[in-house]
Amino acid sequence: MAVSRRRLLALGAGAAAGGFGLAGCGSKRSLGDSDEITLWTWDRSVSDELVARAETKGIPGSEGFRLSRTNIGGHFNTKVRTALAGKSLVPDIIGINSDVATYFPNQDAFVDLNDFGAAELKSRYLDWKWNECVTPEGRMIAFPMDTGPTGLFYRADLLQEAGITTDPKELAARAPDWDGFIALGKELRKSRERAVICPNIHHVWSIRLGQLAGKFMTEDGRYIGDRDELREAFELAYRIGRDGLSAGAPEGSTDLYGVVTSGRQPVGIGAVWWGFAFPESAAPKTEGKWRVTDPPGGAGNVGGSFLAITKYSKNPEAAYKFITWLQSPENQVKAFTEMSLFPSSPRSFTRPQMREPRPFYGGQRTIEVFGPSARQVKTVYKSPYDRVMDPVFAAELANVESGKNVDTAWRDAQDTIERELTREGAI
Repeated sequence: MAVSRRRLLALGAGAAAGGFGLAGCGSKRSLGDSDEITLWTWDRSVSDELVARAETKGIPGSEGFRLSRTNIGGHFNTKVRTALAGKSLVPDIIGINSDVATYFPNQDAFVDLNDFGAAELKSRYLDWKWNECVTPEGRMIAFPMDTGPTGLFYRADLLQEAGITTDPKELAARAPDWDGFIALGKELRKSRERAVICPNIHHVWSIRLGQLAGKFMTEDGRYIGDRDELREAFELAYRIGRDGLSAGAPEGSTDLYGVVTSGRQPVGIGAVWWGFAFPESAAPKTEGKWRVTDPPGGAGNVGGSFLAITKYSKNPEAAYKFITWLQSPENQVKAFTEMSLFPSSPRSFTRPQMREPRPFYGGQRTIEVFGPSARQVKTVYKSPYDRVMDPVFAAELANVESGKNVDTAWRDAQDTIERELTREGAI
């Protein structure tokens, strides 16, 4: 299966790219007053304290402009795409999640940050993260925010009860790969009958996918989502479920929290934000009992986000000054200490605040795990069509967890993807 780069970028109106048909006439009315730089984000995506500073004191380096932020709840992506399609009342700046590639076919909707000298800042940020912002045509349509480097989280007290080492380096050596991680889970079940190592098998798939050097398509449009490496990842998820090491908790359900708070999941591989979202927030009484170490299977990334300036911005220069200030290395440290948004700038990693012992993790300096993990993430091409393919694999993995034959599920996933890519005109 293949689609040319020219064809890929021409498919701006296609559903796979979430197109919004920017060609043609239409108003270019931006949102907000003439002295406002408007920003749309979702909850806990940026530092509230830093944003409030720009709202009350103005944008640093842009006298006469202040920020006006709106938190969009619920269907953020839909709201953004609807506004862009309407070409009216569009904010100056929008947040974009890890699906930034789905906006590539509509790159003309955004300011090319290279026009403002963004390339001069590249050395401050992780290469793989920076490259995710750049379209195949070389336009930089967004600026790096946080990342999601992964680690192995574990309850030291529960591992100790099971007679398993709690030393981070020793545990990492015991489970250097996924087979070792499965063996660790089976060992835990000897003392904790219902112990699991993941909330559901789709979680395993997502983590493993974040460790690989390729996803579903190559930059020249060749489909590679049927290769052996991905089939092995699909089988890995199945094996963990087959061995009873998955809780089978549906994505988005409260069961995801219950698995952690009950102690049923004493170990788990997750992005840095997972630690904040689950044990730290949902199980505060377990403070001091958690630790983190290197993840089985190598470094990986899950999640992370970006900021983009729309072409409707009333003052792109002021908007650029705001996003580069907000995402400066020192302010990324602030976002981490405020809400565990892990920096995309390695310059942040050495700051004293990043190296402070974390009480929730028994005084461990977690930067010593997540810093190297973030540096070692592979550069992976993400296609606009990932938006079509991701849900197909997720649906079939849910079917497998419900009892569907894994070989049948894999074949059905491939058939569905071929049909959907054909419908989108990609093949």
